[in-house]
Amino acid sequence: MENRDVRGKIIDGRSVAREVLDGLIAEVARFNEQHPPPRLTVIIAGKDPASQVYVKSKVRAAEKCGIESDLIELPPDVSRETLLGLLDRCNTDPTIDGVLVQLPLPPHIDQQEVIERIDPHKDVDGLHPFNIGRLAIGMPLFVPCTPLGISVLLARYGIDPAGAHVVIVGRSVLVGKPLALLLARKGAGGDATVSICHSRTHELAAITTTADILVAAVGCANMITAEMVKEGAVVIDVGTNRVDDPGAKRGYRLTGDVDFEAVYPRVSRITPVPGGVGPMTVAMLMQNTLQAARRRRGEDDGNEWVG
Repeated sequence: MENRDVRGKIIDGRSVAREVLDGLIAEVARFNEQHPPPRLTVIIAGKDPASQVYVKSKVRAAEKCGIESDLIELPPDVSRETLLGLLDRCNTDPTIDGVLVQLPLPPHIDQQEVIERIDPHKDVDGLHPFNIGRLAIGMPLFVPCTPLGISVLLARYGIDPAGAHVVIVGRSVLVGKPLALLLARKGAGGDATVSICHSRTHELAAITTTADILVAAVGCANMITAEMVKEGAVVIDVGTNRVDDPGAKRGYRLTGDVDFEAVYPRVSRITPVPGGVGPMTVAMLMQNTLQAARRRRGEDDGNEWVG
């Protein structure tokens, strides 16, 4: 990475995430002087290796920040009733500030039903329709972690989306849609002109090449090629894809949705995979959890933009 970044184009998500977490350590310590520590409950169903890695990184980050965490691991065949009952207990437990269900869920579980079962005031992932709706009017309780992490990265690197054309490739409720709302809002960190592209978009390259800021969030390895990127654009790669690599220790390597080596010469800034957006998602989860704890104790009005 260092050798290919002689022009300083890398947006280093790991270093920014460390700065955020270091700041949260001090904030949580001050909070804990007056209150019980914030408490986060993370629920995972099944044995998906990637999900296992993600939840463990979240638990480690919570421990580092002074946030208490519970990791509840459920079998792949967990019943709908068992999972929903667990969420009901978490919702009514006054010691729990934040609840997160790791996605994806086993196919027999309705993902949207699970998201909507979480108390919106404990929905630190920011995915409940109540929170997405408040985001749409510019008054969120919680901003989804990955979009918020992207917004913070842009701010830390002095990349102002105001007046810029942002093209987001991907329309998921996890990233694409909330990120569009976040960057189009009025005020600092917003005021962008946003286009959302997806699998049914005609002449995709004709749109992506107009982007001042291009966000790839489709989950398709190396989909964004050099011909699809405008010279001097900022590229944010949200994708994390496993690609077979017999030469790698684990037999695979991680790559993003962007063909990094081909695109790099054209960009002004770019996030790597790994080490770009991923660490920021975890850091924003910790920030949201502290915010939930503060709000539940009357110390936060819930309307401020964090970042």
